[in-house]
Amino acid sequence: MRGRRPGCPAAAVVFAVGMAGTTLPTPLYGLYQAEIGFSELMVTVVFAVYAVAVITVLVVAGNYSDEVGRRPVLLCAMALSAASAGCFLLQSGLPLLFAGRLLSGGAAGLLSGAATAAVIELARPGQKARAGFAATAANMGGLGCGALLSGIVAQYTPWPLTLPFWIHLGLVAVASGITWFLPETVTETKRWPPLRPQGVRVPPEVKGVFAPASLAAFAGFALLGLFTAVAPSFTSRTLGVHNLAVSGALVFCVFLASTLGQSLTRRVGARRALPAGCAVLVAGLLLVASSLIAESMLLLVLGALCGGGGQGLGFRAALTLVGDAAPAQHRGGTISAFFVVAYTGISLPVVGVGALATWLGLRPAGLIFTAFVMLLAACAGTYAARRPPAST
Repeated sequence: MRGRRPGCPAAAVVFAVGMAGTTLPTPLYGLYQAEIGFSELMVTVVFAVYAVAVITVLVVAGNYSDEVGRRPVLLCAMALSAASAGCFLLQSGLPLLFAGRLLSGGAAGLLSGAATAAVIELARPGQKARAGFAATAANMGGLGCGALLSGIVAQYTPWPLTLPFWIHLGLVAVASGITWFLPETVTETKRWPPLRPQGVRVPPEVKGVFAPASLAAFAGFALLGLFTAVAPSFTSRTLGVHNLAVSGALVFCVFLASTLGQSLTRRVGARRALPAGCAVLVAGLLLVASSLIAESMLLLVLGALCGGGGQGLGFRAALTLVGDAAPAQHRGGTISAFFVVAYTGISLPVVGVGALATWLGLRPAGLIFTAFVMLLAACAGTYAARRPPAST
């Protein structure tokens, strides 16, 4: 009977709602700067707090849903997401902004494992591959839709800093109700285990695959971090586009292209998709750099689409190769290590952009960033092309 229940689509909706909350502040950072008064460096630090929270949760509680069940962890993630929205609604300075980003990072960390597993496990027999893509689409689609929703609401309503979060609270309430009625897929649940670091390690036999795969993931996530942290500042200060809906749509384009890129990975094959994704990512970064030099919004949009597509193509290939190469008894820890590297990529380079922007200005900082990430992506793609991992 469970196969007839809409468990998989419902779990995907919960996943998307939770992830949408993490990008709601993206188009609003300029408004927070004007209201509170802080530098571009502080914008990137506020953003990076999110990635630190995600990494911490992945390391400490990445396997909790295997122990206590999917539903309790999903409900906990929804609670953290609601608390994050509450922090932004009550914010009167940097402390609550930091708290809101920490809580949303915690929610994303819990959702990354529990929601992905729930979507796949609730799929009908023979639909596991499609369910895997549904989880990916929910993840990236939620991230893109959060920024798009916030940008439109902030631009065209009188309550730019509050209404997006009230809407999200309503969506979280609906998602929590859906979660309550989802079938539990973990048959033998236990009590909540104590908080302690889980096994995050890379076995020796995986290192040949892990190095180029994680480097490609780092570069791709750095691009995502650029668009979700400082792209609104680029569009307003460098390109002269002050419409918040446009900023939100730009972020949406990156994640939409990432989803489309991931959908092509199986057709291309993971071994070829990794260097191909890196090559497309480099092309996208070249377009981003060109947009800053030429002050062209069109080139920036093309860079978002091309770079996002390359990130998605390479990321799913990298994750597939690492997961296939890892021994079964160390697969969870190996994949967790992979995600730790990826989320480091979404934080450290972006903070570097903020620091350089304070010193040199946004345009030179953006050009240095794109050159650095292009070098990383080119190295990863070249290595993967010259020494492709063995088929599994």
